[in-house]
Amino acid sequence: MAIPGNLLSATTEQIDPNTSGWTTKLNCTIGLGVGGRTGGGGCLSVRSVAAGEMQARTVSSYPVTAGTTYYTFSDTAGGTSTAERIGIRWLNSSGTEISITWSVVTMSAWAGWHRVSVAGAAPAGATQAQVLLSSTETGANVSHFWENVYLGLPIRTTGNLLPFNTESTEVDASGWAAVVNASLSRQVPAISWAVDNYLAGGHTLAMTAVAAGNASVLAVDRPAVTPSVEYLAYAYLQPPVLTSQAWIELRYYDASGNQIAAQRSTLAPAATTGMYRQRASMVAPSNAATCSVAAGLDSASAGQVLRLETVAVTVAPKLQAGSLLPYADSSFEQGIAGWTVTSGVATIARTTPWGLAFFDGAYSLSVSSATATASTLRSVKAAGITAGLNYRAQVIVHSAAGSWSSVRTRVRWFDASNVDLGSSTGTSWVLPGSSWYALPSDAVAPAGATQAAVEVVVTASATSSVLQLDQATLWQVLPQTAVVARDSDGYIELTLRELLVDNLISVYRVGPDGTQTLVRGTGGLIDQQALTSDLLIVEDHEAPIGVPVYYHIETYTSPGVMSGTRSSSTVTLNLTDINTAWLKDPGNPQRNCLVVVQQAPDWKRPIEQASFVVRGRRNKVVLSGVRQGLEGDLAIWTRSDAERKALHLLLDSGNTLLWQAAPGMGVDDMYVAVGEVPEARVGRLAQEQWRAWTLPLTEEDMPITTGVNGSAGRTCQDVLTEFDTCADLLAVYATCEDLLLDRRG
Repeated sequence: MAIPGNLLSATTEQIDPNTSGWTTKLNCTIGLGVGGRTGGGGCLSVRSVAAGEMQARTVSSYPVTAGTTYYTFSDTAGGTSTAERIGIRWLNSSGTEISITWSVVTMSAWAGWHRVSVAGAAPAGATQAQVLLSSTETGANVSHFWENVYLGLPIRTTGNLLPFNTESTEVDASGWAAVVNASLSRQVPAISWAVDNYLAGGHTLAMTAVAAGNASVLAVDRPAVTPSVEYLAYAYLQPPVLTSQAWIELRYYDASGNQIAAQRSTLAPAATTGMYRQRASMVAPSNAATCSVAAGLDSASAGQVLRLETVAVTVAPKLQAGSLLPYADSSFEQGIAGWTVTSGVATIARTTPWGLAFFDGAYSLSVSSATATASTLRSVKAAGITAGLNYRAQVIVHSAAGSWSSVRTRVRWFDASNVDLGSSTGTSWVLPGSSWYALPSDAVAPAGATQAAVEVVVTASATSSVLQLDQATLWQVLPQTAVVARDSDGYIELTLRELLVDNLISVYRVGPDGTQTLVRGTGGLIDQQALTSDLLIVEDHEAPIGVPVYYHIETYTSPGVMSGTRSSSTVTLNLTDINTAWLKDPGNPQRNCLVVVQQAPDWKRPIEQASFVVRGRRNKVVLSGVRQGLEGDLAIWTRSDAERKALHLLLDSGNTLLWQAAPGMGVDDMYVAVGEVPEARVGRLAQEQWRAWTLPLTEEDMPITTGVNGSAGRTCQDVLTEFDTCADLLAVYATCEDLLLDRRG
């Protein structure tokens, strides 16, 4: 799959099926290599003519805007060259080179695939750019390999409060400052990232301890936060040695800039000194105004280096939609949080080392029982409970040592004064093996309850037993599947809850005759698409009008391996005024228009024919093709300037449209192409806003690959992070829709 937002073509990006997107620039020949990780497995082989630096570049030059920051990266493999780098070559309108923005040279040679990257602002006068690939070889006929190449706008973590350069240090290290005993630089270690991990680049922030002792650095940005909201800071950390005490810290500041709170999370290193993601979360205090993130080493030796990559601060996610427990108490990424042992001999701690045992993140809660007895664990109290409503507590556990006769999940209730109202009966589970098992239990909140905690009663059946627990959640139980017709906006909303992340899903709309039609999502028709959340909301803008339908859902553990099905209730989408009709763009539902129909088309169905006169015969011989779909003119009105502008926006793209009229009007829902459109006034007054339109329609097939355009999680916070004022937006986005979809001019 092509990298989203890439200015390069798929062939140039993936070097499949050929090298037509690339050419030589210095001391090299190029060819099609094998063993690549994208597309058809091809890669760009750059072979040196003589010892020294060799360079290859893109054949094409790509349009850029002076002053705008652009980003390029590539995966590369060599093994003999340590002097490899990537660059952006800036050109003026006549194609003359202005300058080159080069990455820092890779620190060490490595034969495996690893990433190089760089970002920089297009200089004054720049109108075009090319990607340069460079490596310095020790002799002639030495090959270096490249693929997965990107050039475009910066790729940053959606929702990150920190700007791109602070997150990635791809431009420079100016987003960071030394706090104690540290110096800062940028380094490019040879690190292999997943081929589709587009957030990870080549540059890392390198903190070097100046002398023996504690050392730390701090992001200079102070993004605004909302009190009482939980935030999550995370980064990849690469410690210098296995025994290093490396940490990340989320810090809060008041309106005067004074630090008022902090939460540190220390890395428990794994078997190697690789890159490990470490997380720290905390609820913003009532007087918090801004935040930042710090990182460091405790008891460092002089000269030791801590590297950081992909640093982010976001609103803390919910591991289950609607969960009332804080992220720290659900995930155990920074410790045991608010969990306690209220009875029994069990002890609890965060698992160690990093990645030893987890269902989410990198850690879990380790429960150790020295004797074959029962112990009770309790989470922090969570607010937001309403008496009389049903709630579900759930933990995910697995047996790591010994054996456990039962694990009971239940809810402990409290009133507003923290008075214990007792616990629910709970549900007792027997673990059939050592896999991870989800153990839910439902209960109705009693009168007076305003708070609740998750309780887990674990009973060991052998001495020295160890149970690991992760993803503890508590949420109000809502319908797993719900549908509602949004008549005024012309679509049906389908809500699916309690899905399994990383499973696949297919969603079908089922008509009265049993016909199943795949429903459209952001990636096209939802046909075994991967789930990234336990909650999925689908807006079906192609649902028929006036026809009862329901939705059939299939889930899969892997392609073709079905794990379950469910169905919704029946729902009907209505059109209030039968004199109106919907014109919809399946890929851009924000452009959909409700228009008044003046006259339905008089249809014709063209056919390709050739007639031949046979000498001596009275009748011609006619050869016919397949009769084509419907063609005709739809006459409509728009009643205001707003409707007129909306229809222009809908028609501007030339996309395939969906025409939907009320039932009984003699036409079925139809996908159409619209030809040349006349727009006429309906009266002589200049102030008259009504317009008469004639839309020449040609029937088309339903678009299959078109996905629903969306902002992919983009929020106002992302805009605030990147732009200082509204005036800055005017130079970048032509329309509000471009701002919504992040389509930059």
